[in-house]
Order: sequence, then C-alpha cells, then structure tokens
Amino acid sequence: MSDSELKVEKITRGIVIDHIKVGNGLKIFNKLNLGELGKAIALLINVPSSKMGRKDIIKISDVLDLDLAMLVLIDPDITLDYIDEGKVIKKIKLELPNTVRGLLKCRNARCITSAESYLESIFYLVDSSSRTYCCHYCDEFLKV
Repeated sequence: MSDSELKVEKITRGIVIDHIKVGNGLKIFNKLNLGELGKAIALLINVPSSKMGRKDIIKISDVLDLDLAMLVLIDPDITLDYIDEGKVIKKIKLELPNTVRGLLKCRNARCITSAESYLESIFYLVDSSSRTYCCHYCDEFLKV
C-alpha cells in the first residue's frame, strides 16, 4: 500500500452508501445526522473510482434502518448496499419518490409554507426525467 492509499476495513453488518458524487458525502452525512447515531461510520471523500473517476462513500456499521428517502434528492446516482455477515445481501438503486414531505422548501414567497412555518412542505413528482416536483399548496415547480 502506498502513502496515498487509505485502507478502510469492510463492515460486517450495516449500510454502504456508494456512488456518491464527490462533495455530496459530507452533505449526506449532515442531512442524515449520522454523527449522532453513536455507531462506527466511515465517510470517505474523493475516493478513486473506475466508473466515476472519483466518488464519496459512507459506511455505517450496525445500522440497517435509516430514513434514506432524501438521498436520491441530493444525488440521483447513489446506490445502497445492505451488508450482513460481511456480504452484500441487497443492493438498491434509488428512484425519485412520488411524494416528498418536509425535505424540500418552496421558493414561492407567496406560498403558505413561507408564511406558516409549522406547515410541512409537500411536493409531488411531475416529471422524473427533469427531476421536477410541484408544491402541493401553490403549484410552484421545483427542480431537484
């Protein structure tokens, strides 16, 4: 192993969030509040990748149940690997959710969610190819 290589052990049980676009790993780490889990977590940034050139990776040990709905909104190419006994037991390519609650913010200043902060934002997917959502309250379009 050269000085520029970093070796991170494989996990025996948990989730690997892979194929993260460089720079999105820390954003995902913070959005999921992974620092508060109390579990062993590896955040790898700018890792060489044959497919992507460079990528970020997050390895979460001893956790199999996280709310991961927002991941695809941050980075559409993410894959999830569920690990048990050191082996991948399930690999998932995420798809855009049809409904997004509380994760997106409407840009329309006249939207009720701008004035009434207690209201949960609700967006519906209107076009997956352009990644466009529509606000439930004011019909404002938002590309993610």
